[in-house]
Amino acid sequence: MAVNPKEEGQYGEAARTPAEGVHVAAGEALATASTTGETIPSPKTGDGQPALGENALNNSLDHARSDDSGCVLTTNQGVPVGDNQNSLKAGLRGPTLMEDFILREKLTHFDHERIPERVVHARGSAAHGYFECYKEQSRHTRAAPFAKAGKRTPVFVRFSTVAGERGSTDTARDVRGFAVKFYTDEGNWDLVGNNIPVFFIQDAMKFPDLIHAVKPEPHNGMPQAASAHDTFWDFASLSPEITHMLMWAMSDRAIPRSFRMMQGFGVHTFRLVNAKGQSVFCKFHWSPMAGTYSLVWDEAVKLSGADSDFHRRDLWEAIECGAYPEYELSFQIFTEAQAEAFPFDVLDPTKLIPEELVPLVPVGKMVLNRNPDNFFAETEQVAFCTAHIVPGIDFSNDPLLQGRIHSYVDTQITRLGGANFHEIPINSPLAPLHNNQRDGIHRQAINRGRVAYEPNSLAGGCPFQAGAKGFNSFPAATEGDKVRGKPEKFAEHFGQARLFWISQTPVEQDHIVHAFRFELSKVQTVAIRKRIVAMLRNVDETLAQRLADGLGLALPPVMPRASMLPIPTYPPSPALSLFFRPGKTGIHTLRVAILVGPGSDGAQVRNIYASLLADGAVPRLAGSHLGKVDTSGGAPLDVEISLETGPSVLFDAVVLPDGQGAVQQLGGDANALDFLRLQYRHCKPMLAVGAGKDLLDKAGMPVTLPDGKPDPAIIVAPSGDVAKAVAAFKKALAAHRAFARETDPPRV
Repeated sequence: MAVNPKEEGQYGEAARTPAEGVHVAAGEALATASTTGETIPSPKTGDGQPALGENALNNSLDHARSDDSGCVLTTNQGVPVGDNQNSLKAGLRGPTLMEDFILREKLTHFDHERIPERVVHARGSAAHGYFECYKEQSRHTRAAPFAKAGKRTPVFVRFSTVAGERGSTDTARDVRGFAVKFYTDEGNWDLVGNNIPVFFIQDAMKFPDLIHAVKPEPHNGMPQAASAHDTFWDFASLSPEITHMLMWAMSDRAIPRSFRMMQGFGVHTFRLVNAKGQSVFCKFHWSPMAGTYSLVWDEAVKLSGADSDFHRRDLWEAIECGAYPEYELSFQIFTEAQAEAFPFDVLDPTKLIPEELVPLVPVGKMVLNRNPDNFFAETEQVAFCTAHIVPGIDFSNDPLLQGRIHSYVDTQITRLGGANFHEIPINSPLAPLHNNQRDGIHRQAINRGRVAYEPNSLAGGCPFQAGAKGFNSFPAATEGDKVRGKPEKFAEHFGQARLFWISQTPVEQDHIVHAFRFELSKVQTVAIRKRIVAMLRNVDETLAQRLADGLGLALPPVMPRASMLPIPTYPPSPALSLFFRPGKTGIHTLRVAILVGPGSDGAQVRNIYASLLADGAVPRLAGSHLGKVDTSGGAPLDVEISLETGPSVLFDAVVLPDGQGAVQQLGGDANALDFLRLQYRHCKPMLAVGAGKDLLDKAGMPVTLPDGKPDPAIIVAPSGDVAKAVAAFKKALAAHRAFARETDPPRV
C-alpha cells in the first residue's frame, strides 16, 4: 500500500458515511502467519492448515460440550487418576502429604468453583430456542433477525427475579427479568428487559440507591428477596417518580403463575434504523401464547415453602415434555413528531405508551425448545449487556438506558474474570469475530500473525472496517448546555400510575390494595407508611383511603407534586389488565390433582385422567401416601404423589372422583381437607363426582358464591353424568381461577 487512501475520509462531511477499510488479498497463508513452521502438524497444533478468515469460537456449542462416557478419570492436566477415594498419607494412619498434587488440585478447584453472583437478577432460569420472523421489516430496520419472512435466529433466554440472591425463592413478589440473546448473522443482540414495561427510577444515577434500598438491610441482612421493609419504602416514599412502577409491582404482575405466562418488555425507547439510515422509535413487547396469568399472594407465599424452585421447575418440565413456551414479539413504532405530541416524554423509563395510542405490530414468534446442558456453564455464565446491539438497532437518549450501557459490561468483567467473557461458549456469537483486541485473563483465541493494529499493510489491511455496511450510530441531533437535571415532562409522576389503576379489573384493584397493605404493614416506621398513602392520593383517592383504612391511619394530606401542571388524563387501557390476554393454549400444561383413596371408582378415575391428558393438561393421582390403592371396580390405582409432598399450591385444579370408601378415608386426612380449603381459597376449579361432593362438605366448601349465586368453578355431578361435568370443568380450568369466590378476609 503506497498510502492509506481512507485517511481523508475521516474528516468533515465525508466522515458521515464511513467507507469500507482498505484491504488486499493475502497471497498465501504464510503471508499472515505467526511462524514459518505453521504448516508442521501435530496432535495438539492441528493439521497445519489454518482456516483463513474463520474463528473457531464462532461455532455451535458442540465443540465445548464434554462427555465422560467410557473415559478414565484424569487430573486437569490429563493424568490418569489411580485412586480417587483416598489422599496420599505417610502410612495408613499417618499425616497427609503435601506432595499429593491430585488432592491439592481437586480441593483448589472446588474452593474456586463459585463466581460472584449478579448484584441484581442473581436468581435465574434459562432456555435455548429460536426466533422466527413473520414478515421482513426492511422498511423500518436492517436488523438481521427481521431480514425476511421465515428466517430463524437462535436465541438464549434467561428469566430472573431482581432483588433476591442466587438461592432465593422463585415466587417472591418482584419484577422478573426477561432477557433474550439473539445470535444473529451480524453479531449478538441482547434485548435485556423485564416483565413490567416501566421502571422504578428515571436516571441511572439513582440505580445504586434503589438497589441498596431494596436489598436486605445491611445491619442484619434481612429480609431476603422482599421489598416489604423500611429501607425500600423509605426510598420509595421520598422518590415519587417510583409511583407508576409501584402500581405494577404491587399488582399480580409481580407474582406470575409461570415464566411461560408473563409478558416481556424492552422497557426503554430504542431506535430502529433501516438500510437508508432512516430511523423511527420503537418499544419491544413479548406476549406469551399461553396468556398472562398470575399466582395469588397467599399461594405465592406457600409455594415458597412447598417448592422454592417452582418457576424454574415449571419451565424445565414444560420444555422436557415438549410443551415448548412460545412468545410473540411486537414492535410499537412511532416517529419523533409523534413523540413530541405525547403528554409524556418517551425518554422517561417510568412511562409507557398505551397500546390504544400506538398499536402493537406483531413481527415474529420465539419458541423455547431446549433446556441448557449445564446450569453454570450456560445459565450462570451467560452475559447480557444492553450495549450489545446490531446494525438496525440503536439507542435513544433515555438516561437510565445510557447508564445500563456501561453498567452491564462492567459487571460482567467482574463476574466472569475479565474482558474476555465474550469467549465463554454461551456468549460467543455465531457471526464472524475478528478484531485487534488481544490478551487478558482467560483468553481462548490463538490469533495468527504479528499484526494487532489497524490500519496495517503487513496483514493486507485485515481485519478491515465494514464502512456503511457495519454498525453506525444514528446521527441524532443534539443541542443544549451540559447540565445535571431532567426534562420538564419527567416531573409528572402520577398520570400513568392513575392510568394503570383505572385499567385494572375490580379483582386486580383489590389485589393491589392488599399488596400495599401487606408490604406497608411490615414497615416499622409509621411516617413512611403515611408518606406512601399521601403519595397515592395523587393517583386515586379511593386507593389511598382503602390503604389508610387497612393500615389504621387517618388520611394524610396529599403529597405535593413536583410539577403544578395538570396531571394528564388517559382513558382506561384494557391491554394493561392481565385478563386482556387469555392465551391460545387452553388447559395445556395446567396441573390437576385427582384425589384417590381405597374405594375410588377406578374406571371413572382413568377416564377423567385420560380426558384431561388428551387436551394437554397434566393430571396426577394424589393420595395420603404413595403406593397402590384398591378401587371399587377394576385394577388398583397407583398414587403418583402424596399430599404431604404435593400440597394444593402445586396444582391448578382438583378432581374428587366417586367412591364412598375413598371419601371416608380422605375425610379423616387433614392434609386432604387443607388441600381442598386452599384450592377453594385460591379460587381454583374443583370437580366433585358422586360421593366426592361429601368430601367438599367435610372440608366446609360452599358451592355458592358470597352473593348466593352458583360458583361457576365448582362442578358437582352424579356419576352418571361425568362427560358433561368434565367438559364444564375443562372450561373453568381454561379460565384458571374464579375470582368471584374471593373475599377479604377469606371465608374458608
